[in-house]
Amino acid sequence: MVKKEKMLSVQEKAGQLAEEKILDLLLPVRRKRKNDLEETEEEDFQKTKEKLRAQLKAGKLDERMVEVEVQNDRFPIIEVFSPYGMEELGVNFQEMFSGMMPKKSKRRKVMVNEAMRILTQKEADKLIDMEEVISESVKRVENAGIIFIDEIDKIVGDRGKEVGPDVSREGVQRDLLPIVEGSNVMTKYGMVKTDHILFIAAGAFHASKPSDLIPELQGRFPIRVELDSLTTDDFVRILTEPKNALLKQYTALLATEGVDLEFDSEGIQEVAQIANLVNERTENIGARRLHTVMTTLLEELMFTVPDCKTKKVMVTKEMVQKALKDIVEDEDLSRSIL
Repeated sequence: MVKKEKMLSVQEKAGQLAEEKILDLLLPVRRKRKNDLEETEEEDFQKTKEKLRAQLKAGKLDERMVEVEVQNDRFPIIEVFSPYGMEELGVNFQEMFSGMMPKKSKRRKVMVNEAMRILTQKEADKLIDMEEVISESVKRVENAGIIFIDEIDKIVGDRGKEVGPDVSREGVQRDLLPIVEGSNVMTKYGMVKTDHILFIAAGAFHASKPSDLIPELQGRFPIRVELDSLTTDDFVRILTEPKNALLKQYTALLATEGVDLEFDSEGIQEVAQIANLVNERTENIGARRLHTVMTTLLEELMFTVPDCKTKKVMVTKEMVQKALKDIVEDEDLSRSIL
């Protein structure tokens, strides 16, 4: 994130430097000379260069081919056979050895617009100080970092058992404890202190309860919040509001086949209600149910769409009810399909 911020801050300057390099590739640089005749040549050269610059900015040279030097990111595969538990050291041997090898470069012929992107990236990399980026990143993590631990209920064992998988689960809790309490963790960017990092954990706890965690770990999560189940209104928002909402995904998917897919408000409401109803009747798997309902609803349409002459489909309440009628009425069928 910090690197991206720094890159954006130097993007304009990097673009200017890349532009100069492109012009040098299109019009080789001439050395300045002192006598009058050669000075006249230099003036003509600069005029030609400025004309090329104007054409470059206007996009008229985008399809011209130029030769640029690019880094070869491919490294030989290194297999490291380490003793059991070596991965716990947090050492990425593949990355370590690839960093020790000299980076090779090769020349490629690309179009001017692609060369502009490659050279802008290269110049931006030169302009930012990676040591400063790493230092700022570690500082932000230590003072404003938030770590979210999901499915923490999966490491809760049955209290009183001293054998079997429950011992392993308690071992995982004891491994997490020093990190949550505050310790120094070695990363490839150096040591990171976890003392001031905010840890948030979540779990379903349908087969166990938070008090089944080891006492030391319970004490590190003092604020507890019980979450409510998702409602039909929540499902409607999930279907429509996010950037990559399911409705937008299916609309884009069918647009590749030239079909304009639309959902009216009643159709969306009906999809949400059916998803909520199936969650109540069978197992409540939350918003994941929307995916299974949408797949079942549009399954036939997606199968027939390549040969379909219809170029516009409107998903209405009646269409949803018709497609999902059998599944909603037959509980056994909904358990198998949804």
